[in-house]
Amino acid sequence: MENTNISEILKQKEQELRILHEVAKDISSSLELKELLKRVVDMVMNFTTADSCLIYLYDRKNDELILSASSHPEDENLGEIKLRMGEGVTGWAAREKKPLALPGKAYEDKRFKTFAALEEDKYESFLSVPILSKDEVVGVMNLRNKEEHVYPLSQIDLLFTVSRYLGSTIENAIVYGEVVKKAQQLDLLSEISRTIVSDYYLKEILQLIVTMTAKVMDSKICSIMLLDEKKDELVISATQSLSDDYVNKPNLKVGQSISGKVVLKKKPITVLDVTKEPGFMYPEIAQREGIASLLSVPMMIKERVIGVINSYTRKEHAFNKEEIDILQAVANQAAVAIENTHLSQEIFAAREALETRKFVEKAKGILMRELHISEDEAYKKIHKKSMDMRKTMKEISEAIILSSEIRKKT
Repeated sequence: MENTNISEILKQKEQELRILHEVAKDISSSLELKELLKRVVDMVMNFTTADSCLIYLYDRKNDELILSASSHPEDENLGEIKLRMGEGVTGWAAREKKPLALPGKAYEDKRFKTFAALEEDKYESFLSVPILSKDEVVGVMNLRNKEEHVYPLSQIDLLFTVSRYLGSTIENAIVYGEVVKKAQQLDLLSEISRTIVSDYYLKEILQLIVTMTAKVMDSKICSIMLLDEKKDELVISATQSLSDDYVNKPNLKVGQSISGKVVLKKKPITVLDVTKEPGFMYPEIAQREGIASLLSVPMMIKERVIGVINSYTRKEHAFNKEEIDILQAVANQAAVAIENTHLSQEIFAAREALETRKFVEKAKGILMRELHISEDEAYKKIHKKSMDMRKTMKEISEAIILSSEIRKKT
């Protein structure tokens, strides 16, 4: 009997060493957050007899625990399920910074909070282990069993030890992810700057901007709507969406819907769910497109709004200040691109008008000499010929000059 106990203890210690070895391997690797969490979930599922494993990460800014990983990777609730610190068994373990095991009828515990989407009423036992980094909460790991199950104290202690080892690694992965995202945002602004000074036409510039912005902002749909000041309407000028429904939706009047309000207020507006937002136009299109949250920012030239940039997400998303700032920076650069293009067009038009005037003046002189007519009559002849032949006055003038030069040579 004693040999059996020793054998069991040795087996348990071997298992613990194997787990710690796996943890050490994960800590030394440069895994991205998503991959790291997946490895942790897989490791826990292999090590325990749990039917399910969930990991919540702590968002310090919003004081929320957000479901971030699951043993069911196709889980649509990732990023959607949120708990306040101290709320539910998960929140309790995070606040108290210690594990909590409920071996049976976990759903009857007064601290328990049910989420229908997680089908928690199907699980009898529950183990919640806080993930710590230097005694600061990083997240919580939850194990669930469909039948009553007593978690051995040695297993709980080991999981708690593992969670403390992993805490710093997860925190580093979060910081790394934020650094990568900021680098992508800087690359976006840099690329837009290069695009602005390129020889692309305006339509191509705007299309590049929405395509790059959608990628960095993780937008389901990103669009630029420019203001038609004569009609007082916003018109979709560029979008990376291929949907005819979205591209061909009617123009918006200033003050109408969210984008129209942005023009009036001259400041960004965020909406958590456009399909439920009073005054939002075309919620049926939003439902068909599968879009939820919206960030709409004004495109400004000094104090004048010339349009808006809209970024829509697939799921509900609370846009933070950093995201609002980056899209506003994109909007400002896009406005510069539009203004520069308009100025270039005006300069080109002025040069073209000057060139036309030179040719018309020379052609008038030729007609006045050859036909013995007044300047006004010469102009009218050029203008009439232009209308009759559907050619520009410059083209008619060039033909008159060329014809005169040919006659002189012959």
